[in-house]
Amino acid sequence: MANESNGLYEFGPFRLDAGQRLLLRDDCPIPLQPKAFETLLVLVRNSEKVVLKDELLNAVWADTFVQESNLTQNIFVLRKALGDNDGGRRYIITVPGRGYRFAEKVRTITETEEAARQDQPQPVRAAQSLADDPRVASKNRQFRRAWITASLAVLLVALAVFGYLHFHRSPKLTDKDTIVLADFANTTGDPVFDGTMRQGLSIQLEQSPFLNLLSDQRIEQTLLLMARPKGTHLTAEVAREVCQRSGSAAVLSGYIAQVGTRYLLTLYAANCSNGDQLASAQAQANDKNHVLDALGTMTTEIRGKLGESLASVQKLDTPLENVTTPSLEALQAYSLGHQAEILGHASEATSFYERAIALDPNFATAYEGLGIFYFNADEISRATENLQKAYQLRERVSEREKLGIALVYSTVVTRDFEASRASDLLFTRIYPRDWRAFSNLATIDSYLGRYDEALAASQQALTLNPAAGMTYSNLMIDYMYVNRLPQAVAIASEAKARNLDSPYLHGNLYLVDFVAHDTAGMEREAADTMSKPGMEDLVLTFESDTAAYGGQFALARQLTGRAADYALRAGKKETTAEYQAEASVREALVGNLTLASQQAKEALKLSDGREVVAMAAITLGLTGDSAQATRLSDDLGKRFPEDTVVRYNSAPAIRAAAALRRGEAEHAIDALAASLPYETGQTSQDIAFALYPIYLRGEAYLTNRQGPAAVAEFQKIIDRPGLVENELIGALAHLEIGRAYLMTHEASKAKAAYGDFLGLWKDADPDLPILRQARSEFAKK
Repeated sequence: MANESNGLYEFGPFRLDAGQRLLLRDDCPIPLQPKAFETLLVLVRNSEKVVLKDELLNAVWADTFVQESNLTQNIFVLRKALGDNDGGRRYIITVPGRGYRFAEKVRTITETEEAARQDQPQPVRAAQSLADDPRVASKNRQFRRAWITASLAVLLVALAVFGYLHFHRSPKLTDKDTIVLADFANTTGDPVFDGTMRQGLSIQLEQSPFLNLLSDQRIEQTLLLMARPKGTHLTAEVAREVCQRSGSAAVLSGYIAQVGTRYLLTLYAANCSNGDQLASAQAQANDKNHVLDALGTMTTEIRGKLGESLASVQKLDTPLENVTTPSLEALQAYSLGHQAEILGHASEATSFYERAIALDPNFATAYEGLGIFYFNADEISRATENLQKAYQLRERVSEREKLGIALVYSTVVTRDFEASRASDLLFTRIYPRDWRAFSNLATIDSYLGRYDEALAASQQALTLNPAAGMTYSNLMIDYMYVNRLPQAVAIASEAKARNLDSPYLHGNLYLVDFVAHDTAGMEREAADTMSKPGMEDLVLTFESDTAAYGGQFALARQLTGRAADYALRAGKKETTAEYQAEASVREALVGNLTLASQQAKEALKLSDGREVVAMAAITLGLTGDSAQATRLSDDLGKRFPEDTVVRYNSAPAIRAAAALRRGEAEHAIDALAASLPYETGQTSQDIAFALYPIYLRGEAYLTNRQGPAAVAEFQKIIDRPGLVENELIGALAHLEIGRAYLMTHEASKAKAAYGDFLGLWKDADPDLPILRQARSEFAKK
């Protein structure tokens, strides 16, 4: 378009408002697609002149190559909207072989004239909420005439759209097609609608199990391929190119305009390959406070027109202000938070979510977004607080959001993972194209120790959304859990090739390199990840675990201290406590009991988070404070009665640790019987703390002089290097299985196992009690 953006023009019964992007007939708005409007504007501004086809194409589609059929389509739509041949009048004349001419005389309205007109009393025009009430119409004949005029105008537009759709017979979408959602064209001048309308429409459309929106991650990745920056405004033209490049079927674009106090909303679905219109819907709001209502009404209409069954629409169609919030400002803040999260600006996302909640304290979806953010940041207590609030408010949301909130709540808050898995499977049956549900399913299966299923779920998540960077990182870990290291490396390479590199990817590569004994690779990945602000504590705790795995406890303590300092400065108090609690367990396992007890108590002063309490209680059990360990275990059971990890992993391990210290091996074995169904499952999102029930059961069998049973337990750990990662018990298992082989009188195996352990600890601190004992035992072989 030319740079001219404003101007008022009149011709016949029509008024064209360039500033508001509106065409009105007798003050009633006539909806037009953006490109059709721009075509009309060029013709009107050059009335009674021939505008060449190339001139029109260059003006309307500047810097974009399109077929001449796009122009022909727009002319067809305009003629229908203007009512060409209505009473013998023709507005747009075709000049064969050249272009088009606007035949009607056009009058330009000056600012002075418009100001004077606005000062005059205006006739009352019909609004949707009044037009349905015949009592109001009967009281005011002027109103009745206005209502008839408005109805006639709407009828003409409806006939035009019907005629176009009838003759072109554009096919409806199928459940295999993908839709690109463009940003709304906002001509109101009110910035509160910027981004907000698209976000509201997206949330509303996601209720549909039929329609499949292209994910925001795929859109951002496609924008990069188009050499456009992340966060580029998705105009209809940009969205159409994204649609074409991503192999999607249609673009859904809309605009919002203001007419007096009323707001006109329009949605258009167009085939992105040829521009053919598939469906359209319009709605009006009497004022700003009812815009979200109008958006919801319009969305319901477009769902049916795009091919979704009436039964599906009626079953899964909660009004938009219930799905999100009645506050436009709160929805805008949520939209900005969602966009910041997509762009990787975590701190900004948190601030926007918190602002959305401040504007609407009943905004369930904002609480959910904030809770998920804190969960991913390993701040479980904060995550729990926000997700509990979302769960309490879940009756105010759509069925899809209700399912999603309940699923996240059971996964993060109650942590009944069998129930969570059942809910997730139900969700995937209703919404089989939701990649997030499969990603969540992978997390649940990891907690349950079902690693093959977790891998399959992550693979499905990646298939559904190959632009979700975090899915690559998760899939890497799932491959590592099942000891498929080449595939883990390959998936990282694929992510990099797709420009989806991330610090988490390099953090996971560090662990893959550890399992593969690639020291140079570990150093490279640690340095790369350490250079990313906010990732320092995670890298340092990885390196601390590695140092402890090799018996270098002085270095491990130093690294843990640095990790805790970084976490504390970042406000991650619970994470700081987790680092200290994990370190306390390591000290207890190697015989530094006084230091271990001290660290455990310091961690408990910082946080009462379930991971902190579980690890500290195990330490206190191993160091002889059986009474305190038991109290902490009982407290965990009361606070988290449904938690799968607490019931089947943490509590049995705490009781077993205390029993072992008391010399009651049988009681330890009995306590650990409860762990058998989920003994290989994960216990924490970030802290490496898996397989402890197996290790403690092996220790109990050793104490009880049951050599073969002890061998079987420690072998479970040795056979799962990808699951153990750089956790200390991976190294200690070699020593303990050597001790078990001595009981079975397999001297050569015992000697080899001792040799493996001492090889791993060749650079270990010489003063560690367990190392001195191991060397003494080995010297006697």
